[in-house]
Amino acid sequence: MLKVILIDDEPLARSLVKEYLQNHADVQIVQECNDGFEGIKAIQAHQPDLVFLDIQMPKLNGFEMLELIDHNPAIIFTTAFDDYALKAFEASAIDYLLKPFSKERFDRAVEKVKTQQAPNHETLLESLAKQPEESTRIAVKTNGNIVIVPISEVVYLEAYDDYVKIHTGQHIHVKKKTMAWYEKTLENTKFVRIHRSYLLNLDFLTRIAQTDKESYSAVLKNGHTLALSKNGYALLKERLEM
Repeated sequence: MLKVILIDDEPLARSLVKEYLQNHADVQIVQECNDGFEGIKAIQAHQPDLVFLDIQMPKLNGFEMLELIDHNPAIIFTTAFDDYALKAFEASAIDYLLKPFSKERFDRAVEKVKTQQAPNHETLLESLAKQPEESTRIAVKTNGNIVIVPISEVVYLEAYDDYVKIHTGQHIHVKKKTMAWYEKTLENTKFVRIHRSYLLNLDFLTRIAQTDKESYSAVLKNGHTLALSKNGYALLKERLEM
């Protein structure tokens, strides 16, 4: 018996999925959720085999939710998202249902899950086209709580083995992402890769200090200093039009 959770902020969309699932005797719906916060709790509680997941939801979208769960169920997206994102789903070996979808298309997606091994969520997330929310906020899990950190409050990002430390004015959060991922995601923002270990928000830079004949550091508004690599120094000067 496949344990299933429905996560969608539209009651009518959940009702359609429930109706279509009536013909699948080997599937049991264990919970319905209105948003990503409820979804994370439900997945932790039930450890489902399959999740029907909407993408565009209030508070926490489907992508952010996947980043924060420890259990890896099979995912079928139920979405009205743009074609460029759908191409990424197709390449990831996870199925999607483009709203409005037919019962025949729904059945094919469910059968695909029953016959295939669930894909790796990290591979999925790395392959997805960049979404607008990724450059405006970061969803993190701290002490069991989900925190949404606005990008505008991030002073700098720091490489930390296979993770990234997110430094704000008051807190340090840890996220399982790569610096290269954030560098690409934040390329059109005020963030600059000043060192292989640092991605700096220019809003928090106060000056560039020379530490010796050929070395420089970035001095932040909070008084902290970050080393500049040779390439980082050149890139920072270019961005500051120095």
